[in-house]
Amino acid sequence: MPQYSIKVKWGKELFPNVEVNTDEEPMLFKAQLFALTGVQPERQKVMLKGMTLKDEDWGTMKLKDGVTVLMMGSKEEDVPTEPAEKPLFIEDMNESELATALDLPAGLTNLGNTCYLNATVQCLKTVPELRDALRQFAGGLAAAGSSFNADAQRITAALRDLYETMDRGSSLPPIVLVQMMHTAFPRFAEKSEHGGFQQQDANECWTELVRMLKDKLPAKDYSAGTEDNGQKYKPRSLIEQYFGGTFDTEFKCVESEEEPPTKGKEEFLQLSCFISTDVKYMHSGLRNKMQESITKNSSTLGRDAVFTKTSKISRLPAYLTIQFVRFFYKEKEAINAKILKDVKFPLDFDAFELCSEELQQKLTPMREKFKEQEDKFVEEARHVKDKKKKGEVKEKKTRKEPFQFPDDLGSNNSGYYTLQAVLTHRGRSSSSGHYVAWVRQKGDTWLKCDDETVSIITTEDVLKLSGGGDWHCAYVLLYGPRILEIPIPDEEVAE
Repeated sequence: MPQYSIKVKWGKELFPNVEVNTDEEPMLFKAQLFALTGVQPERQKVMLKGMTLKDEDWGTMKLKDGVTVLMMGSKEEDVPTEPAEKPLFIEDMNESELATALDLPAGLTNLGNTCYLNATVQCLKTVPELRDALRQFAGGLAAAGSSFNADAQRITAALRDLYETMDRGSSLPPIVLVQMMHTAFPRFAEKSEHGGFQQQDANECWTELVRMLKDKLPAKDYSAGTEDNGQKYKPRSLIEQYFGGTFDTEFKCVESEEEPPTKGKEEFLQLSCFISTDVKYMHSGLRNKMQESITKNSSTLGRDAVFTKTSKISRLPAYLTIQFVRFFYKEKEAINAKILKDVKFPLDFDAFELCSEELQQKLTPMREKFKEQEDKFVEEARHVKDKKKKGEVKEKKTRKEPFQFPDDLGSNNSGYYTLQAVLTHRGRSSSSGHYVAWVRQKGDTWLKCDDETVSIITTEDVLKLSGGGDWHCAYVLLYGPRILEIPIPDEEVAE
């Protein structure tokens, strides 16, 4: 692979150790320069020894390690702006103009079967703690080498820069992130017989992207870890803190009563909802996975035997990722075929039943607070009509209760979750079709992020994503912590 580490001079600034892969299109290199300098690719003039780099090919430009490339061009804010445009009415706007007028977030241009990455990026963008950690990440794109550590730094930096650019409000192509993902995971760069990129599995992309972030985003500091069977829970990264959970596991040999159960612990970043003929609801698909039969060696029998594996959650993360296992490998056709079955998922999810007894006891105090507040709400609702008639109804100020245990930052202290993002797939196999992100904007307002097109939808539209046909089917769900808001007494507000 012709890959070089070069220097780029732009005005008075010099950027050393810029990685260039001449197998990729020059536009990807220009996108790197955009991330470094803020100069849009169409405003760049890149030169080496009198030769100017074209957008479509490298021409006769000869690169080598250590060579200095000159870039000319200015940022848009440095250029005098045109006079203000005439007013534009909503009915005359195109989708992009409408999104700007309605203050919709930025979409992501499809660079040729990159919808799987676009949808993943939009779903993860809904986690504020992840956004904060990325803003604080100081690493750059110019990490030397091709190690896991270097790939993780480049991908983390690329996602940080992409989110910052998206915050400006206009749709854009995620060129740098795509390039970094292709470099770290060559399978994502595979091309079809027609020359374009092949479609990839969005959950595989989600898993790999989170694994990269896990390596680079450090855990937030806090004074103490959680007691877990005599051991402190000490997360190594922010991803483990806010996305990671643990199972208490028990293996019991079905074929030998004499063999004692084996207990252990396992970590997870996702829960799997397996879809069988009897599974109609997400909760039952999760519950079925918590008790399964496996074959492994029996120390008592001295041979392989059937064991029952029972899992109970002993630590709930603030953000719970659930994958619907919709794809299975068809050997004859050599494809990952899709299960189209309708499996209902809730907007509000309660994980209490899936937890160990010890964790259930810890969750109970906050759950009782939720119940107490709900009872008060029902009681007050009975008198609302009379108060409205008298004009006595006042909007009360509230305070948000912590959603995590005080000694376990990034945990969930109630077991209650609220759906905040859904990644869907439309098609018959994971290597074809189309992926879309559906994210909660605020309250009951949701957004459909279909590549560069972002549109407002309703909760009812989201609930229709449960499957059962050729429409979009839920594939990965992201639940966030349900927040308890308690009214502040009038005397405290006055103070």
